[in-house]
Amino acid sequence: MRLRFLAGVAMACLFALPAGAQDNYPSKPIRMIVSFAVGGPTDIVARVMGARMAEILGQQVIIDNRPGAGGNLGADMVAKAPPDGYTLLMATVSTHAINPLLYKKIPYDPVKDFTPIGQVGVTPSVLAVHKDVPVKNVQELIAMLKANPGKYSYGSSGLGSILHLCGESFKMAVGGLDVEHVPYRGSAPMMNDLAAGQIPMAFDGLPTALPQIQAGTIRPLATGTATRARALPDLSTVQEQGVKGYECYTWNAIFAPAKTPKPIVDKLAAAMKQSLADPVVIKRLQDTGVDPTPESSPDKLAEFVKVELAKWGAIVKASGASLD
Repeated sequence: MRLRFLAGVAMACLFALPAGAQDNYPSKPIRMIVSFAVGGPTDIVARVMGARMAEILGQQVIIDNRPGAGGNLGADMVAKAPPDGYTLLMATVSTHAINPLLYKKIPYDPVKDFTPIGQVGVTPSVLAVHKDVPVKNVQELIAMLKANPGKYSYGSSGLGSILHLCGESFKMAVGGLDVEHVPYRGSAPMMNDLAAGQIPMAFDGLPTALPQIQAGTIRPLATGTATRARALPDLSTVQEQGVKGYECYTWNAIFAPAKTPKPIVDKLAAAMKQSLADPVVIKRLQDTGVDPTPESSPDKLAEFVKVELAKWGAIVKASGASLD
């Protein structure tokens, strides 16, 4: 009987430890994985959020850039990390809605292998042309492209990237266009070529396009979100210019590994919400072209990912894009 009692006490103590750890969370620095290079839009968002969340949580949030395989490398690291709240992912539409459908084999499940914390914001895409291209709006562009099949091309940040799919979904939305896709190794070289006139048009994320727009080297025709971008309130959307149903954007959200305890998820979600209520954080995000989504929550993010998987799955299939 005494042995059974001692065994029971030992088991009780064993299972009490995680609860204690949850109560004291966080007791050491948190690592936030960014699946893309330093200086890119996702890296900027992670550093803005990480700095404010560190102040709220009382522990350093270390940004760890792990680029590779279109974002799969970093996402897989978080999927396989211990579910203790000390390894987080600053996810994108690529890691959680496109890559699982684009790649023939992917090492993680975007739903089963992660615990949603919350969405940070949505980044509008921009349809832009070189300043010498003789069109000033979307309908003029469509007319020019239809009158010159095979003559024009558009750039994107890479095969299967969100910007590639922005182009393909645009072509489908207007009833088909004979326009060649030119993939680049990232947005920066693509934007350089657009500004130099090496390509006539491109789809890009607002953070990368905004400096060129402000410099006057490229002409923005429209944004890809359903509503106007806060950073360019005078620029109408593709939908407003007559292309019904068109919507293309990227987004950032924070995830933890699957089975992260609810008390830890709640603390992280509360820190996110408090960060996104900070006017300084909001301004820093908006200045980079990100529209914050402070109304997000773990449950809302979970539903959002499911909707995004269905949406982008259809577009990936229609585009014919596929990667090993």
